[in-house]
Parts: sequence; C-alpha cells; structure tokens
Amino acid sequence: MLSAEGLAEQVAQYNPKSNSKLIMQAYAYGRMKHEGQLRKSGEPYFTHPVAVAEILAGQRLDDASIVTALLHDTVEDTGSTLQDISDRFTPEVAKLVDGVTKLTNMQLSSTETKEAENIRKLLMAIAQDMRVILVKLADRLHNMRTIRAMRPAKQVQKARETMDIFAPLAGRMGMQSIREDLEDLSFKVLNAKGRSSIMRRFIKLQKETGDVVLRITGDMNHELDKANISTQVFGRAKKPYSIWRKMQEKDLAFSRLSDIYGFRILTQSEADCYRVLGVIHQRWRAVPGRFKDYISQPKSNGYRSIHTTVSGRDGKRVEVQIRTQQMHDVAESGVAAHWSYRDGVRSENPFTVDPFQWINSLIAQFDSDHDHFDFLEAVKLEMYSDKVFCFSPKGDVIKLPKGATPIDFAYAIHTRIGNACVGAKVDGLRVPLWTRLRNGQSIEVITAQGQNPQPTWLQMAETGKAKTAIRRALREADRKKFIVMGQELARAAFEHVGKRATDKVLETAAKKMGVGDLDELLARMGSAEFSARDVVRSVYPKLGGKEAVDVDMRRAVIGLSPGQSFNRSPCCQALPGERIVGIAAHGHGVAVHSIDCQMLVDYEDLPELWLDLHWHSGQHAAVYPVTLQMTLGNDAGVLGRVCTLIGEQRANISDLEFIDRNPDFYRLNIDVDLRDIEQLHAVSTVLQAEGEVASVRRLRAAHRGVNES
Repeated sequence: MLSAEGLAEQVAQYNPKSNSKLIMQAYAYGRMKHEGQLRKSGEPYFTHPVAVAEILAGQRLDDASIVTALLHDTVEDTGSTLQDISDRFTPEVAKLVDGVTKLTNMQLSSTETKEAENIRKLLMAIAQDMRVILVKLADRLHNMRTIRAMRPAKQVQKARETMDIFAPLAGRMGMQSIREDLEDLSFKVLNAKGRSSIMRRFIKLQKETGDVVLRITGDMNHELDKANISTQVFGRAKKPYSIWRKMQEKDLAFSRLSDIYGFRILTQSEADCYRVLGVIHQRWRAVPGRFKDYISQPKSNGYRSIHTTVSGRDGKRVEVQIRTQQMHDVAESGVAAHWSYRDGVRSENPFTVDPFQWINSLIAQFDSDHDHFDFLEAVKLEMYSDKVFCFSPKGDVIKLPKGATPIDFAYAIHTRIGNACVGAKVDGLRVPLWTRLRNGQSIEVITAQGQNPQPTWLQMAETGKAKTAIRRALREADRKKFIVMGQELARAAFEHVGKRATDKVLETAAKKMGVGDLDELLARMGSAEFSARDVVRSVYPKLGGKEAVDVDMRRAVIGLSPGQSFNRSPCCQALPGERIVGIAAHGHGVAVHSIDCQMLVDYEDLPELWLDLHWHSGQHAAVYPVTLQMTLGNDAGVLGRVCTLIGEQRANISDLEFIDRNPDFYRLNIDVDLRDIEQLHAVSTVLQAEGEVASVRRLRAAHRGVNES
C-alpha cells in the first residue's frame, strides 16, 4: 500500500503547489476511521481508498479529488459525518464525498422504469460536480481489479453493471484507457472462457509471427525520420474484449481478424498530423472506408485524432491513430483533463471541453415527463454510442450514433423530413433505408407527399429522436384508420333508421356521450369502444331502440377474408360489443378472442396469425353462450327465482351444473345464451340485486382450471 508521503509526493510531481499537508491529513484520518475493517480479500480496508487515490493521481487530478478518494467511504462505512469532514477539511471535499456516497447507494441495474429514473439521477449528480463520477469510476476500477474476492453471483452482477453503465460512461467522457480496463475486467468475469481462448490464440500467434509490434514500430520510425518529422510512435496489441467484440460484430473467427494491433503517433503540431498521414499512406496501402478525421470534426467530449487503417507487414491490417501531445492528453483523460494539473497550474489544454456544459446539454434533451422507455433508450443512445459524422447536400454536419441509417439522418434534419422519407442517396448513389452510415458520407433524403412512417422503420432506426417520432406517427395513423372506420359505421347506422350522419348530428352525439370532439367519437366507434347503436340512441332514443335487424351469423364478425369462418374461443366466450381479435387456425378457420383474453399470451411471438376484427354493429341473435358461476343461498325457491330473472331479460338457459353443495349455500355454473355484452350486463345486474345471490361472475379462461378441478 502506498504511504501518505508517497501519495503526496506523486501528486506534487505534477502539481508542485499541491497541499501535501492536507493530503497526508486525509490519509491519516481515513486510516484511523477504517481501522480494523477488512475487505473481502482479508486485506485492510484502507488499501482500497488509497488505491482509488493513486488511480486519480495518475490522471493528474486536483487536491480535492485526491482527498475525496481517501475519504469516499468514511461516511457510509464509519461513524464519520459530512459536517466532520467539512470542518476538518473543506466544504468542497464534504460535498464531493456526499456525491460519491449517493452514487454508491444508487442501484443502477434495476427494472426498466427504475433504471431510467436512476440513470436520470446519475446524470443530475454528475451535473453538480463532474469529479464525483471521476472518483466513482476510479472506485469501480479498483473494485473490478479485486473482484475475485466476492461471491460468484455478486461478481456477475457488478461486472454486468460495469459493462452496461460505467464502462460506456467512461468512454463517453473520453476516458478511453479506463473504459478499456473496465470492459476487459468485466469480460473476464462474464465470459472467462472466451477471454482465455483469445489470450491463448494471441500467444500462439506471437510465437508464430514474432514481435509484430516492434517490427512495425521500427518501420514507421524509419519512414518518419526520412520525412524529417519529429514524432513518438507507440504500438500495442488490442485488449481481449476489443478483439472479441470485433469477432462478434464482424462474425469472424480469430484467425480471420486482421486489425488486432494498434499504433499511436504523437506529433508536435496539428499540421504534422496531416504530414504523418501522408507518409503512412504513401508507405502502406490504406484500407477503404477506415479513415476518420476527428481533428476537423471533433467528438463532443473533446476527442481529436486522425484514425486510419493500413495493410502492414505480411498484409496484416493495423490501426493507426495520429494526434498531438495535447490531443493525446484529452484522449487519455477525457473530461477529467479539465481538472488536470501540469507544473502546479490547471492544465490550459485548448482541446478540453467544458464538462458542465456537456452534461447539462445531455440532461436538457430529456424532459422529466418523458415515457420511461423512451427516456432510457434515448439517454443510453446519447451517452453510450460512438458517433458518425455525415454531411447534408448543403454541407451541414449531422452527428449520429454508430449504426445510424438514412432514416435517423432524415429525422435529425426535421421530423417532417423523416415522416415523408421514401429513399436516400449516399454519396450520390441510391441505397436502401436500412443502410448503415459511415463517417464523411454525404446523404440526400428523398421525400414524397403522402408518405407515412412504416412499422418496420422502428427496427431500422437507431436514434431516440427517430424512434419516438415514428411511434407518434404510427399512433396517429392508427387513429386516422379508426376515424375512417367510425365514419362508415355511423353512416350505415344512421341510414338504417332513416337519418343522415351529418357533422352536426355526430357533434350532438359526442356531447351526449361525454366525448371531447367529433374525431374522438368516430375513433372510439372505429375501435369498437362505442357501438353505432348507442350513438344513434344518444341522438334519437326511440329510433335507436327500434334497431332490430338481426345480423346474419355468417357476417357477425367484420375483418374476415372471403371464405373464412370464425368460432368463438371457449376460453373467453367473446360477445358482440367487446373488442376482439382473431387468431388464424388451420385451414380457413379463425378463433375469435376478447382483447383481454389471457390465452393470447401464447400467440405473442406469432404476430402473423393475428387478425384485426370487430363485431357487426347491428343487433345479434341471442345465440352466444356465456358461462356464469353463481353462489346461491340454499333455500326453497331460490333457483327458480334466478331462472325467472334470467328469462325476464330474454336470455335462454342452455345448461346448468352444480359445482358444490353445502347446508347453507351451493355453487353452480349456468350457461346462458346471450345477444351481446349489454345483455350480459343486464343479466348480471338483476342477479346481483337478488338477495339470495351471494356472488355472480362470468367464468373465463383464468378461472376455469381452478374452479373445475
């Protein structure tokens, strides 16, 4: 474990003006508070805060961050208070410790709704002071390095949370080295066999080919020296997780992967970056489509660099990153570079972004009233995705997440453009809408009047903005269909009683039925929420009551194809007036279910079998059996009175079965032939009003297995 003097000296190396006394005081205080506490590994607990402080010192952070690292667990795990920390050190440190404590107690991996809310809280906490998340990332990094001491289930939980939240967050903040470490440590827990396999293959490859990195580094230095460009060249093999991810994305075996080596060239000026690029491309063949210029188009976290992939020795592909030393500092530290020190003063790095502006712009995009799913999807896309930069025909730069399509591009320009999109051209060539866009491409969106978003677009879109707009448009399109259907139903129903379904008549009906406007009334009619007979009756009570034209049983259900027959499914016994769907059966038959039938769960993964159906709005014959389960008092004449009540409602009893008999009550199932859902309500109402009827309910699929056993 690093000593107090050693830590203070390490900080003083990059910040000679640091308060070494304050750091050693925090070291002593933390050590005293954690005295006697042990980690799962059996080591003294204080080794952990010291390791976290050492990681942050490697990022050249300020004194407050180092002191917070030493004290970050004192409030949660010891008797220390925030007031005590504020008095002994500074209010700034107390505030940072409080922020880290709250993040530690926040359960980020939870149900979807809670996860969305907790990520929202995470962003808000970061917005208060970005150094809170820097300490937390260092805390998580050390915990992942020592995770083997935890029980297996806890290891998996922490590794998954790290892979899903903390590693992408570190990457989004530009802290690439920490992101890579977190990913690889999580990978070691979540897929130990996969990681070991890659390591073994890599060692075997090195034995067969020798030190490729050393040879290529030598070649690059030789070419750059000839061009008289002062540079530093570094090379390394990529991390196991990075290699595994490429294998998954490209569906390639390890032996077919080529770009598993990465090289970094640091220059003295921005102009030298482009000179180096020219030398590299003259000496080695560039791989088409693998060039990215983040110097002219920086990432939002301040990252700047030129990326290119070339074919090196023996045809092996290698990735080359070219940037200045200042760009490299930001690339390694990301937004943490905002607090880094050099020679005792805050680093004046021109490429460092304002971290508060970055996080506030992220939060501002999402209103607190957003749907939880939409928020979670959008914030993860914004926070965790790599970006691609494309150009509009006018030369405007559009920033999109990796994997974006022309649909995302269209919606990024304007929702109206997205909704009317019928095609796209990429670099002048017509491409399918599912084409994945790449950096530097020029996109032209082709639109047409009358075009509407299609449901399949949801699978093509990547951005939260596009998905939200598509869902909204699809909902509006469904509503328009229901309105058109409602207009036709209203026309037929009013003509049947010798009246016209004028706007004035329908507006009157809307007021009578407590509906906001005409379109809402028609939409509810079209979706079978309101029956056409009820709408007629609301305006013409007497005429509506005379609608007595029996519906032809063969045409009782609307929405079937010619030649299709239907059967009411016995599990739910759907009645006219209820919302229904059809499930295509073998041959030409269709099983009709009520929309809330629990048996529909079995068909959730078979959308091709579903049919959108609704009952004919006319009056049906009383031929639809429904089973009622009743509990009656065991007294003379009770059953007779019940049968009389059912008959008075013009319903016929087709079957009766006693389920349970007791001295004081008995239970029975009665099959009653009904006309529609209204008649069922009428029968149920009169039965419930009978004094000797203890209970009555409609027997459906959810209850049959229990009650009939």
